[in-house]
Amino acid sequence: MAGETLITMVGNLTADPEVRTTGNGGTVANFTIASTPRLFNRNTGQWEDGDALFIRCSAWDSQYNPTASNIQASLAKGMRVIAQGTLSQRSYQDKQGAKHTVMEMHVLEIGPALTRNNAQVVRNPSQGQGGFQGGQAQPQSTQWSQSAPAGSTQNSDPWGTPDDGGFGGNSDEPAF
Repeated sequence: MAGETLITMVGNLTADPEVRTTGNGGTVANFTIASTPRLFNRNTGQWEDGDALFIRCSAWDSQYNPTASNIQASLAKGMRVIAQGTLSQRSYQDKQGAKHTVMEMHVLEIGPALTRNNAQVVRNPSQGQGGFQGGQAQPQSTQWSQSAPAGSTQNSDPWGTPDDGGFGGNSDEPAF
């Protein structure tokens, strides 16, 4: 990531994320984040909305990180999020021949903003023991807080098991 512009943005989703599968089998989530600053007007003594910044975003599933699938399962229109990613500029020509330049964010990390909300984290199930081995996204939900699956117990919580000193449970990784 050397030389890339890394930004962090706080704002609201303008619509539900659109998830699609590309021709080569990749999964991508596309969405827009709107960030509107609140400015204090000394003349009126009131807070007012500033000019909104709209950034088009994309996030991809990879072999190890099902980011696009997790976004689809967790986020919906209107939710306040914190997103971090790389900013890029792209130019294109429309059908009428006019040139346009857009700024886009390739999202590396995203989650709900917790200043006005709360959320319960549900870890994706992993394959095998020790370290991250991949996993599938949870069923789609547009709620901030998800309840535990029916019949689950403390023993089924991957973070609730005693740690042997390694990160992620039974592994040969050294302790921190």
